[in-house]
Amino acid sequence: MFSKVLIANRGEIAVRVIRACKELGVTSVAVYSDLDRDALHVRLADEAYALGGTTAAESYLNTEKILEIIETSGAEAVHPGYGFFSENPDFAREITEKGVTFIGPAPEAMIVMGEKVSSRIAAQEAGVQGVPGTTEYLQSGDEVVAFGEEYGWPVAIKAAYGGGGRGMRVVRSADEAHSALESAQSEALKGFGRDECYVERYLTWPRHVEMQIIADSHGNCVWIGERDCSAQRRHQKLVEESPAPNFPDEVRQAMGEASVKVAKACDYVNAGTVEFLYQDGEFYFLEMNTRLQVEHPVTELVSGIDLVAEQLRVAAGEELSFTQDEVSLRGHAIEVRINAEDPAEGKFLPAPGPIDKIVPPQGIGIRWDGGYDSGDEVSQYYDNLVGKLCVWASDRDKAIARMLRALDEFVIEGPATTIPADIAILSHEEFQAGEHSTKWVEDRLDLTGVTGATSGTGGDDDEKVERNVDVEVNGKKFAVKMFIPADQVAAVGPAAKSAPKARKRTGGGSAPKAGSGKIAAPMQGTVFKLPVAVGDAVTEGQLVCILEAMKMENNINADKDGTVTEINVEEGASVGSGDILLTIE
Repeated sequence: MFSKVLIANRGEIAVRVIRACKELGVTSVAVYSDLDRDALHVRLADEAYALGGTTAAESYLNTEKILEIIETSGAEAVHPGYGFFSENPDFAREITEKGVTFIGPAPEAMIVMGEKVSSRIAAQEAGVQGVPGTTEYLQSGDEVVAFGEEYGWPVAIKAAYGGGGRGMRVVRSADEAHSALESAQSEALKGFGRDECYVERYLTWPRHVEMQIIADSHGNCVWIGERDCSAQRRHQKLVEESPAPNFPDEVRQAMGEASVKVAKACDYVNAGTVEFLYQDGEFYFLEMNTRLQVEHPVTELVSGIDLVAEQLRVAAGEELSFTQDEVSLRGHAIEVRINAEDPAEGKFLPAPGPIDKIVPPQGIGIRWDGGYDSGDEVSQYYDNLVGKLCVWASDRDKAIARMLRALDEFVIEGPATTIPADIAILSHEEFQAGEHSTKWVEDRLDLTGVTGATSGTGGDDDEKVERNVDVEVNGKKFAVKMFIPADQVAAVGPAAKSAPKARKRTGGGSAPKAGSGKIAAPMQGTVFKLPVAVGDAVTEGQLVCILEAMKMENNINADKDGTVTEINVEEGASVGSGDILLTIE
């Protein structure tokens, strides 16, 4: 086993790896940007080194600085977490050339499986079929049109080197093809440093089911059950669970065996995830993520296997501590991602900002993998994942009930979060029946009225005043006490005393009245693109600005017909929530 491991990441995954290192007696080394100087992962690590810079490119993606810290710290191995360098073969190669172990697959396996087109070819050669699609990079929107006319609309443009839904665009007609390709390439370049894209058939009602695999350097490769990750928005996961509901055992077995075939086809070593789309009893290879997944805790909860510890052992040259026959799955686990993001009735707007207070729920069968404490700040420059709330129970119905109870207890003061959307998903009869798909949240789930303000214990932060009031119930008079927000108190008698302030729940901000023509930024971010100019005529719903925040592009549309009379920002400018971007009259 290694004596010292550097974690080339931040947030909750860095915390997760640090904790695994501590349990194994391994010294952990953290790195941090200027914004993360006092972050939780820095506070927990045995050692910490400054990267400098603010943005990801200036800090966590600064290869030279990380290599310098590896040498300075004396780290024997590097765990990349997920995101950043986790699927970068060049970084892995530079690490290994310096005699330092990369805790992940070999660069050659990453090259094959980290690129979507070559992974499709490798899977086909291993006898595992994918969704019909191209095996060459797109050169123009005309190729998207030709594919759509052959296979039918809609189709999906995907970043060849992407993941997490970034660099993906659903194209519903030939008219959208060229602009969608441009947008996908732009987002892919910013997120992954490469803009190559391909196109494939877009299934109408699929489920996203993935297999956790892990392999060692001694020829052993096993699959550890599946995860259903179908509750998504913008092709990014909100809720994950294991095992998948309404999933036949024979399909589970076949998918598990297929995932091992895919891994062995590229001589894969370490933990990885083989993703499939499942529809009408058939499954199709989607891609392989050559890293640990965000949702790995649900697999750990049902299997009892510490995947991060197993990663470290495998990377150190040890054999897997279990065989395929020894994998035993028990009960049901669910994970919800708590993001600093306002559901905003389905718009899901990034909501960076300080966390004044965070109190995760407690109780039997509950696990919190968080990256922040009270007083920390969620920055617009990084991913918006605050942490992952996980539960385990003996069956799915009990797990859903436990998760709903846990979400109701969860207290976060400060940024809006996805908690209200998580509650809406888990409470819905179609989700509870296992009838949802990757399209369900956006196409079927009604999020009207669902914003960053959560239900449950506590109210708002307004001071409340005690009032003594007489009421009649069935003709009988009662004297009762009421606690009323100070700004709503009527003249019904003298106040008693101020009640203690209630706990504040996540909430969202205000915006100009719809149809006013005052187009405001719905969240903090950076102006990525301004497709209109002063004097342009626009129609209601037309794209007038693209904001980038927390690695996501967010389209801002005109709220009425008219002419652009004023533009207050320029491309590259930083804006705050509520700032007026432009005016339409």
